[in-house]
Amino acid sequence: MAEFASLPHLDGDQVGSLRGQLTNLRALLVLSILMTESAEEEQILRLATSSASSLGGWRVAGFAIGATWWTAGRADGAIGADLAGQLGGLPEAGGPVTMPGSGWARAYPLRSIGGRIGHLVVCAPHEPPPEEQFLAQVLAQQTGVAVSNAHLHRRERETAQQLARTNSALEETVDTLRHGMQIHERLTRVAAAGEGASGIAEALHDLTGLQVAVEDRYGNLTAWAGPDRPDRYPKQSAYEREQLMRRLMAAGRSVRDDGRIVALASPRPGVLGLIALVDPGRRAGTTDVMALEHGATVLAVELARLRGLADAELRVRRELVHDLLTGTDDESASLRAEALGYDLGLPHQVAVVEVGGTAPATEDVLHAVRRALRKQQLPGLLGTMSGAVMIVVPAGEAEWEALRQAIAAELGGGRCRLAVGDAYARPSQLTRSLREARLAMRLQKASGAAERTSVFADLDVLRMLASVDDLSDVEEFVGRWLGPLASYDERKGTDLVQTLSQYLQHGGGYEATSRALSVHRSTLKYRLQRIRELTGLDLSDPETHFNLELATRAWLTLQALRG
Repeated sequence: MAEFASLPHLDGDQVGSLRGQLTNLRALLVLSILMTESAEEEQILRLATSSASSLGGWRVAGFAIGATWWTAGRADGAIGADLAGQLGGLPEAGGPVTMPGSGWARAYPLRSIGGRIGHLVVCAPHEPPPEEQFLAQVLAQQTGVAVSNAHLHRRERETAQQLARTNSALEETVDTLRHGMQIHERLTRVAAAGEGASGIAEALHDLTGLQVAVEDRYGNLTAWAGPDRPDRYPKQSAYEREQLMRRLMAAGRSVRDDGRIVALASPRPGVLGLIALVDPGRRAGTTDVMALEHGATVLAVELARLRGLADAELRVRRELVHDLLTGTDDESASLRAEALGYDLGLPHQVAVVEVGGTAPATEDVLHAVRRALRKQQLPGLLGTMSGAVMIVVPAGEAEWEALRQAIAAELGGGRCRLAVGDAYARPSQLTRSLREARLAMRLQKASGAAERTSVFADLDVLRMLASVDDLSDVEEFVGRWLGPLASYDERKGTDLVQTLSQYLQHGGGYEATSRALSVHRSTLKYRLQRIRELTGLDLSDPETHFNLELATRAWLTLQALRG
């Protein structure tokens, strides 16, 4: 300070004022250093606010930064509309504003290299001297630079954090891609090696550590990988299965189904199967689900390939069956069968399958029959003719009623009839077996019996009648015993012949006959009384009973032959 004291043109008050200004400037320099070292906007504004009392008779009313009003170093909400309007009309250098309760108020711009970022608003009971206003202006300039630096630091931190998150996400993506490549390579090797559904399930088990189940489109287990394979695999009801399929198709990817995650093996159109991770503990991660969905794709391709091979073989077999049943020579039939790996050297017989009710498509019935044959471990050839499925099997191999029930089960419990012709040693004779099977089917339908199995060899009298070349004597016999009833049925649209046939077949039992005809006992009694009246016959007479039963069987045979 000695240099100020040595100036001859300055008096003592002036020197004192200069010393005060120098002190304030030094305080501002220290404050600038503190602000610059701070990276937090709130701390900078608190320093600026608290320093005002030492710089003059004014105080900091607040800071307007962006759309926010700051007081005491804290964000205090949005800037009031009146003040915002005043600040918006000020020049770049700032200017006076009006603040409630203050005789004097002024706004100084907060500047940075990029331009103005806001205003410092100061106020006092009366206008401070110019040197104090200068100090307020310097404080605003220092605060603006410091706040701008804090904003820059914050953006740098945010950028660094974003880069860290991006790097982390990139590392996760790379890791996921690495796992994806491993999954792809493993499953591709399995597919290329032709390991089938079992190989795919084993590979998926190795990749995830979870049990894996592969099901066909009906919910039957076709492959399992992992410990604790269930002795009896739980199969969903048809309704539950349909709902699950709809969920999977709507999602377009795997879904969680209770304690497992499932995906469709479905090369559109058509569902070939389903593959599932058994995960009751919900520990499957993203890569496990990725492996499952990739496995479902590979499985779909494998099943489609197998289906294509099976369809091609089935088509060739069906062509052979068609030729066998329409007539072919023994040598060519045997050679074609041998090319398919099938032995026609044994005696064979023909069976016909027909499905009643709301019948599924013939192709669906064909596949159901094929599955039933496989489950019954029966060799055979399959084909279709006139909407019915034809089976050619070695003689003596099949339990026919068991096969019929197995086919019905594969069709979901639908109505199914089965009729079987006799066995013949040569392929060229199978046309006769087909005619016998069809006749047995017509006899079954004509008799009004429920869906069952009819074997031509077991038809006894009916079979014998069917083998007669000249049926005139048979027709005369039927006319003599059943003529009045047949004429009455034709005129009135009744079923008296059918009623009599069922009554005789059930040994004259009212309960059994009523159930077979699905009529009440009183209705049956009325019909039998009407039969007695029309024929004049005593149904309780043994001789009459025998002739009528023979006549009704002959009538059924004639109906079938004419059909």
